[in-house]
Amino acid sequence: MNKAWDELARLKADGRIPVKFLADEYTLDPRARKVTSLSCNTAAKDFTAILILHYLIARYKGLPQLTGEWATFKELSGIEGYSPAFRQRAIEPVIRKYGRNPPALFTVLERLPGKKTDQSDAGIVLEVFERVPVEVLLWRGDDEFGPEANLLFDRSITEIFCTEDIVVLAGMIAAEV
Repeated sequence: MNKAWDELARLKADGRIPVKFLADEYTLDPRARKVTSLSCNTAAKDFTAILILHYLIARYKGLPQLTGEWATFKELSGIEGYSPAFRQRAIEPVIRKYGRNPPALFTVLERLPGKKTDQSDAGIVLEVFERVPVEVLLWRGDDEFGPEANLLFDRSITEIFCTEDIVVLAGMIAAEV
């Protein structure tokens, strides 16, 4: 965390900086080294603060252009070792919650910024941070196979977040949806 705050200081970030993340807005105070949730007026948890700091550092350096190319976590990371953690933190919670009723996923759009997509039986694209879209997809089960889900990312996400950050981000998305 200190490394991220130091990097932000090098980028001359000053004053209170607002950042929208999922359904909440946060304010960063670089001098106090504090990230605060505006909805509940409390300090953000460390893992949330680190994601927000990494995003803000990328924003100050210049966010990459969206590629319009969706990629699975496995395609982005190229690291087999992270796939089980990704599935456990991101995919399985979505299947447990919406696997029996994929269209119920659309109710998420009442509280999170995003839109429907037609890439699966039920899919949405969430604007997790400004210019950081994530696609959540669900497929109905049948007599042969159970329900399935996936999260897809614009390929530009790897210019903002490292693999570990993407796993944490995906877990937070799964918890929010």
